Amino acid sequence: MSSPSSPFRIVSNEPNAPKSASGKPPWLRVKYFGGPNHQDLKRTMRTLNLHTVCESARCPNEGECWEHRTATFMILGNICTRSCGFCSVPSGRPLGPPDEEEPARVAEATEAMGLKYVVVTSVDRDDQSDGGAHIFARTIEEIRRRIPGCKVEVLIPDFRGVWPALDLVIAAHPDVLNHNIETVERLSRSVRSAARYERSLELLRRSRQAGMVTKSGMMLGLGEEREEVLATMRDLASHGVQILTIGQYLQPTPNHLPVARFVPPEEFAEYKRAGMEMGFSHVESGPLVRSSYHAFEQERSAHAPSAR
Repeated sequence: MSSPSSPFRIVSNEPNAPKSASGKPPWLRVKYFGGPNHQDLKRTMRTLNLHTVCESARCPNEGECWEHRTATFMILGNICTRSCGFCSVPSGRPLGPPDEEEPARVAEATEAMGLKYVVVTSVDRDDQSDGGAHIFARTIEEIRRRIPGCKVEVLIPDFRGVWPALDLVIAAHPDVLNHNIETVERLSRSVRSAARYERSLELLRRSRQAGMVTKSGMMLGLGEEREEVLATMRDLASHGVQILTIGQYLQPTPNHLPVARFVPPEEFAEYKRAGMEMGFSHVESGPLVRSSYHAFEQERSAHAPSAR
C-alpha cells in the first residue's frame, strides 16, 4: 500500500505544453469512429426507444466502443432527478413512472447486437420509492432469459441509502455491481449533489458482503490532491472493492464544473501501480478511462485465481 513516503511522481501541466485546438493536451485526442457498426447500433437504440450513457454523458470513447459493438444502456428514462456538477445527463422532473416494458427492450437490443457482456446503468430516480431498483432487477432477468450465458454488469445509483432497494438488485445476481465514488471526500458534496461519500462506501461494503463482484470509479482533475486520491483508493479497498477505474474529468459544457488540471498519463500509471499494491484485482487507469471501458476484461480479471 502506498504511503506519503512512497516514490510517487506528480507531473504538473506545463504552461507551454502542446495543446489541441480544443485546449486539451495531446493525450486526450480521440480518434473518430463512424463505421457501419456505429451506425447500426445507433439505429437499434433509436428503433427500440432506448438510451445510452455513451450519448447522454458525452463519453469520449463512444465511437470506439460502438464500432466494437459495445455500449452501456441507460435505463429509467433520460431525465435525472439530481443535478451533479460533472454530469451532462439532463436533469429535472421525469415525465412519468419508469417504463415497465424497458427491460424487455434492453434484452431485445442485446440479442440483436449479439452481445455476450452488457453494462446497464441509469439516471437517478429519487421520485421513486425504490429508486427504480426493480427495473434494474427485471432488466438483468430479461437479458438472462433471452440470452442465456450473457454476463450483466450494473452501474447503480445509491438509492438514497434505501437498502431494501439495493437488495432487489443483488437478488438478481448481476455479474458485476458497480457504484462510482466519483471523487475524493472533500469534493464529494460539490461534485455529487445529493450523494454522500460514506453512503457510497456502505453500499459497496454491503454488496461485497452479499457476494457481489464490486467495482467503483473516480474522476481526476477536479482539484483533488494526491494524498486524497490515495486515501479514497484505500477506503474503496477496505470496503471490499475489487475493480477500480480512474479517468480524467472533462467539462461537458461551460455550465458544469471546470477542469482544474489535466492529469498526464504517467500519473495515471502511478495510481494503477499503487492500486494493485493495495490489493485491487484490476485497476483501469488512464486519461480516457470511463466506468465501462474494457468492462469485460475487468470482470475477467476479478475472477482470476489471484483476485481477492
